[in-house]
Amino acid sequence: MKFVFKIICNPRYFAPLFVFSSLNIITGTWILYIPFIKEKLFLNDAEIGIALFSFAIGALTTIPFSPKIIQYFGTGKITGAGIILFVFFYLFPILSNSHNQLCFSLFIVGLFSSITNIAMNTLVAEIEKKDSINFMSTAHGFFSLGGVIGAGIGSFLMPLFTKPLYHFSIIIFLLIISNLLLLKKYYTITSFTQKKNKKISFKNLELLFPLALIGIIISGNEGSIEHWSSLFLKDEVHIKTEKLMGFGFLFFSFFMMLGRFFGDIISNKIGSIKIILYGFTIAIIGYSLVLIKQFTITIIGFSLLGIGLSVIYPEIIRFASKAKKHDATTAISFVSGIGFLGFLNAPVVIGYISKLSNLSTSFKVLAATCFIGILIIFKLKKRDL
Repeated sequence: MKFVFKIICNPRYFAPLFVFSSLNIITGTWILYIPFIKEKLFLNDAEIGIALFSFAIGALTTIPFSPKIIQYFGTGKITGAGIILFVFFYLFPILSNSHNQLCFSLFIVGLFSSITNIAMNTLVAEIEKKDSINFMSTAHGFFSLGGVIGAGIGSFLMPLFTKPLYHFSIIIFLLIISNLLLLKKYYTITSFTQKKNKKISFKNLELLFPLALIGIIISGNEGSIEHWSSLFLKDEVHIKTEKLMGFGFLFFSFFMMLGRFFGDIISNKIGSIKIILYGFTIAIIGYSLVLIKQFTITIIGFSLLGIGLSVIYPEIIRFASKAKKHDATTAISFVSGIGFLGFLNAPVVIGYISKLSNLSTSFKVLAATCFIGILIIFKLKKRDL
């Protein structure tokens, strides 16, 4: 943990870490109110899925242009602008009075989600390269910490507010002010300057595709748990107490945070391939416990899911940044951008599967994707990135 404290105490590193946290603080807060929105607007799981798909469409709109935007304006500037606008526009989904308004507001939020995600990963990778330090896993640990703060503290704050709008307004105000104060620490950082300046080519695409596919699986699982864990506890485990509905995501985020804080150390000892393989295995065990649908065992399952999935995404981003046949900025943009599609689209697919069957079936599908991840990592062992 000394390494983590060293990173936190350095403003140059802490500022981008806080961007990671901010992204998930507001998302974690939003997740708490999905059951509220569902009841307020009289929506079914499929309609919630459509709303989440609107978020995905917004994000998909900016993914193709993100690398060029980041390179033109600078990594630091886009990271700062992206997180502030992303946080601000999350106010509107909670204000929605119809399904159409909900879909449109989530579309606007989605516009700033992917570019912020790509920019902040590129920012950390660039600082790693310039300072010869590894803290990508720690950065994603702060993303998980944001989920703990948003869903954990938010669960206890919910009863104190007569309206969700008041809760959201306070969180949004604090996040915007905090990010504005920290913005100067990374604002002037620009994209990688590469001698080769290589671009993604279809000829070499297969070298990065396995990483991107793993990214889709991991972010898809993470996004699905974020958006559906509270409804799983309500509809499948039959939790009646409002305060407990966010516990699945809370424990998932907490143990994912711990895993990522220790991820850099573990990776240095056993290597990226083994840590990814072990991570998928632990995640499968976690899903097995979640599907028992007994509150305590299910929460343990969510905790194991957090540990298992924690270090895989940071590892594939690091893989991409060191790709031999691609410019680092473009490779990171490709892997994180394509990988982010899982975070955007998996919750939508889960909603439709749940409508056709139930959330238990949806979670079994998520477990199956972890088996696919194991097969991919065995293939990846033979590849020269």
